Amino acid sequence: MNSFHLLFSMFFFIAFSISQTVLGNAELRALMDLKASLDPEGKILTSWIGDGNPCSGSFEGIACNEHWKVANISLQGKGLFGSLSSSVAELKCLSGLYLHYNNLSVLQLGDNQLVGNIPTQMGSLKQLTTLALQYNKLTGQIPLSLGNLENLSRLNLSFNNFSGAIPATLANIAHLEVLDIQNNSLSGTVPSVLQRLGEGFQGANNQGLCGVGISTLRACNKEPDLNVSNIDTSDQDHLKNSNPATPRPEPANFQMHCNQKHCSKSRSVPTSVITASVIAIITLTIIGAGLFTFVKYRRRKQKISSNSSEGKLSPQQPKELYQKSPSTLVNLDYYNGCYPMPDDQNAGGLSNEYLNQFRFNVDEVESATQYFSEVNLLRKSKFSATYKGVLRDGSLVAITSINMSCCKTEEAEFVKGLSLLTSLRHENVVKLRGFCCSSSRGECYLINDFAMMGDLSQYLDIEDRSGHLLDWSKRVTIIKGIAKGIGYLHSNEASKPTIVHQNISVENVLLDKDFNPLIMNAGLPKLLADDVVFSALKVSAAMGYLAPEYITTGRFTEKSDIYAFGVIVLQVLSGKTAIGGSIRTAFQSFKFDDCIDTNLKGRYSNSEASILTKLGMQCIHESPDERPNMVDVIQELSVFPAHSL
Repeated sequence: MNSFHLLFSMFFFIAFSISQTVLGNAELRALMDLKASLDPEGKILTSWIGDGNPCSGSFEGIACNEHWKVANISLQGKGLFGSLSSSVAELKCLSGLYLHYNNLSVLQLGDNQLVGNIPTQMGSLKQLTTLALQYNKLTGQIPLSLGNLENLSRLNLSFNNFSGAIPATLANIAHLEVLDIQNNSLSGTVPSVLQRLGEGFQGANNQGLCGVGISTLRACNKEPDLNVSNIDTSDQDHLKNSNPATPRPEPANFQMHCNQKHCSKSRSVPTSVITASVIAIITLTIIGAGLFTFVKYRRRKQKISSNSSEGKLSPQQPKELYQKSPSTLVNLDYYNGCYPMPDDQNAGGLSNEYLNQFRFNVDEVESATQYFSEVNLLRKSKFSATYKGVLRDGSLVAITSINMSCCKTEEAEFVKGLSLLTSLRHENVVKLRGFCCSSSRGECYLINDFAMMGDLSQYLDIEDRSGHLLDWSKRVTIIKGIAKGIGYLHSNEASKPTIVHQNISVENVLLDKDFNPLIMNAGLPKLLADDVVFSALKVSAAMGYLAPEYITTGRFTEKSDIYAFGVIVLQVLSGKTAIGGSIRTAFQSFKFDDCIDTNLKGRYSNSEASILTKLGMQCIHESPDERPNMVDVIQELSVFPAHSL
């Protein structure tokens, strides 16, 4: 693998100094404008519809906070190729914007309250022609890696608080026409090559910055060599073909939480006044239709400023007066990749030290799945999506992404559920390799071992295709393995409590390379909100797995799992997903010619078929008291000859 994985994540968070109520459909309109600019052909963000609800879960990549405000937009690797609309400013509680692994040509994030440093991975966005970050509160040094943006024609970093020297790498960008760095705290000598920009170079109001042949800067006494000591060299590797998995962007510096119904008002700005130097002239040129709205907004703002004594940029007022105070922000834990847990947390008897061995970082998850490429998508439900992944050690995994709005809201309960999942160890239960939860991303990832042969449903309802046909011995092995896995879940051991699966189905039984069954999603309801668990019952009921007593009791028990197991037994024997009345009648009468999978062409054991049929019918008895427990089921299956295992 060469060049960079675009690990750069838009962990700049957007905040605003003026708090106002979002009226009507302001957020929806903003999202539709955003869709028009990012997906101009309307082929990608098809779930974003003008009469929809962004917080309903139907808008791809949108996560809302507890007050039904858009908090995160995650659209990485979607093939977006437009520009970023300035309408994003209407999303007042937006805390995370993730657009990497796309083909954007214009990145316009000016006039926000972005804080922290520019991530060095910004230099991996090779398609950028315009990068505008003016009027924010960005600090640190300008990364050397920006010199990698070979298509860049306009770079606007004005009205921030950048320090240090101008990287010489910027002078090597052949297409660069405009470099606006005015009103920062830069110092040193401007690379002489930048004289070619003429009026396209704007560098006023940078104390300590000098240049040769640049009219807006004081002249240097002489033209010394570039002061290397003033340059941040932490991103040097981004100028090379280095390992893409190694770099880590520096996280932004955030303080508070946007947890009010509406975003809180900003803090007041400083009142002290000092003498500044010259009136800053902001040069902004329209690049494409994507910047039209922004430019219109800026011109209107400049017009208002010229007629108002407040907010007018003048030599008598400090730059600090124009850097708005940060409003409330959702905490970012992107690169430690962990769900925040108190140090003294002791969930289910398992310490943080224990859980630490299972934690993955978000960038590891992204790298493993090629940023959740659709090519790697294995399965998808209303609340989750599972992708095939390859870890850095070469091992195959299945990574399930769950929107955290679907998870339990109580942190202690959520952590307790994670602890339970990590404790499950059985040859017929899917093993959890690790997890990664990011509250700022609004997503939690479960990393499991990969099952080579897919799920059991793929081997039902098939016509005579030998490649997918399960022979009799495999069917018996699968049934026995599922029974053992359920028996383990139902057992009460020192390492775990009794677990009722609640949603056993052929879709939740995976097969490894040897066709050994692995029960998936065991313990998952311990992580999920009650309403999400309840919604999953609709599918279970439609497929016939839901025990009849649930309708009257509303409770899951071990006997409800056994009912679902009985349904699976009949499905495996018949090769059918739907066990209708005629098939049930044939099983009850032991008329195997009418109920055993005809694809087997009679190649099965009548005695074993009789035992399995009787067992399956007992498990789906209407009365839970008449159903066997799993210990009895496993004992019944132990009489099968060894060649069937």
